[in-house]
Amino acid sequence: MPRFTIRGLAVLVALCVAAALPAAASAKPVITMSGSTSVYPLAVLLAKSYVASCNHCVLFKLAQGGSDVGVNDVAHNKVSIGNSSREPLSTDPGGLVFNKIARDAVCIITNKSNKIANLSQAQVQSVFSGRVRNWSQVPGATIKSPIDLYSRTSTSGTADAFSKIFMLPYSVSSTSSQKSSNGQVQQGVVGDSAGIGYVSLDFVKGANPVSYNGVPCNLRNAKSGAYGGVRNFYMVTRGKATGATASWIKWIQTSSAAKKIVATDWVPLA
Repeated sequence: MPRFTIRGLAVLVALCVAAALPAAASAKPVITMSGSTSVYPLAVLLAKSYVASCNHCVLFKLAQGGSDVGVNDVAHNKVSIGNSSREPLSTDPGGLVFNKIARDAVCIITNKSNKIANLSQAQVQSVFSGRVRNWSQVPGATIKSPIDLYSRTSTSGTADAFSKIFMLPYSVSSTSSQKSSNGQVQQGVVGDSAGIGYVSLDFVKGANPVSYNGVPCNLRNAKSGAYGGVRNFYMVTRGKATGATASWIKWIQTSSAAKKIVATDWVPLA
């Protein structure tokens, strides 16, 4: 699969189905996306299905880099869509439209050797703010060692959601190991018996998802509203979407095929 670099921040990936297109494919519209590492896996699945359903009517190029990267890229007309897993900010450039496509659970994870069953909001805040620094101080922990915090960089929509849903009025400790993607946080915690972090629900494999305020972080609880750590996914456009981009977003928001894909690991729109 071809790979390119965008300003050293994101990797551009041409969707693999493009390789099977005829020579005339260059005349087809191209939808480019960058941004959220949480939205990325869903966007790939949706794009593959859409290309098949519309008889290869469009090409896709997808990149990651974090929600802020996507929002800034689309604002400066560098991509068709900026994928974002955070809410609009007053500091965002003007003229952007946040098109909601799904909802997603943010899960707290620990290493499988430290199978904590539950953390209250107060406990989450104590651990991630650094006020509690050893697992011996955390009820239910099965190890006794200094806590290794894994968090996201400031461009991350998951970091923004975690801060607003779980942490306010506290901040995540500056001693945490900041990662640029959900996958890197997942890998860090899976490989560190003392690790704890937060990721999109699609990235809990290999780790121990911790219940929050007594409610397990799983798809069923996210869909029912029982789990409190749920945020929105957006595809951001510069002004109202038009042409192939508008058709693509409308398909995501209204088709039964897209809803079925979203429902596999995310929360569909009502």
